Amino acid sequence: MKIAPVRKVELLAQKKKKQQRMPSGRLLRRWFFYLLLAIVLVPALLLLAYTPSAVHPVSTVMLRDAVLLRGYQRQWVALDDIAPALVQSVLMSEDGQYCFHGGVDWKQLNIVLDGALDGEKTRGASTIAMQTAKNLFLWSSRSYLRKALEVPLAMSADAIWSKRRMMEIYLNVAEWGPGIFGIEAAAQHYYGIPASQLSRRRAAYLAVTLPNPHVRNPLKPSRGMTRLASIVERRAHQSGAYIKCLDA
Repeated sequence: MKIAPVRKVELLAQKKKKQQRMPSGRLLRRWFFYLLLAIVLVPALLLLAYTPSAVHPVSTVMLRDAVLLRGYQRQWVALDDIAPALVQSVLMSEDGQYCFHGGVDWKQLNIVLDGALDGEKTRGASTIAMQTAKNLFLWSSRSYLRKALEVPLAMSADAIWSKRRMMEIYLNVAEWGPGIFGIEAAAQHYYGIPASQLSRRRAAYLAVTLPNPHVRNPLKPSRGMTRLASIVERRAHQSGAYIKCLDA
C-alpha cells in the first residue's frame, strides 16, 4: 500500500519531532543515572583508597579552604604518636559505644528520631564513623539529607576500615578551630606541644571542643566546658574495655 506524498511528509515530520524530544529525555535520565552512580561509587572507591596507613585523606572543608585560598593547618600524625589520654577522651566524649557498633549507634539514633517526630529539639547522635564520613565526603551544614547519606557511608567505612584506622583518620581530619585540622595541629596551636605529650586534662578540654570548635576554645573554657571536661577526664581514665578495639 502506497502512502500519499502529503501523508508521508506528515509522518516524517512527526517522526522527526519525536526523535527530537526523545534524546533530551534520555539525556536527562542518563545524567541522573551517572549522578547516582557517582554518589555510590566515588565514596566506595575512596574508602578503599584510604585504607592504607600511608594515605592521608583530607576533608571537604579542607578542600574548600584550599580552593578559596584561605589555607589551613594540618600535620598528619599516626595513632601511635597521639597521647592515649586524647584518644580515650575523644572516644568517651564523642562515641562511648565506638567498639560495639558497626558504624551507627541505632539505639541512640532511634531515640533522637523519636524525639524529632514528637517535636522535640534534636540533639546529636552521630558516631565517630558518621562524623568521619561527613568530614570526608559531605557538607558541614545540618540537614536530614546529609544525615541519611551519613548512615550508609559510616556503615561502609566501618566494614572496610579497622577501628584503629577509623580513629586515626578521624583525629587527623577533625576541625579543632577555624583552619585548624587534626590533633597535631590543635596540640601545637593551643599548647605548643606535640599530640604525643598531651596531658589528661588538656586532652579532655580538646575533646569537649570538638562539637563546636568555632565557638569553644580549650584555652578559654566556659564553666560548662570545664564541667564537661572533668566528666570526660574521669570517664577516659576508666574507659578500660570500651577501647579494646583500638589495641594494636
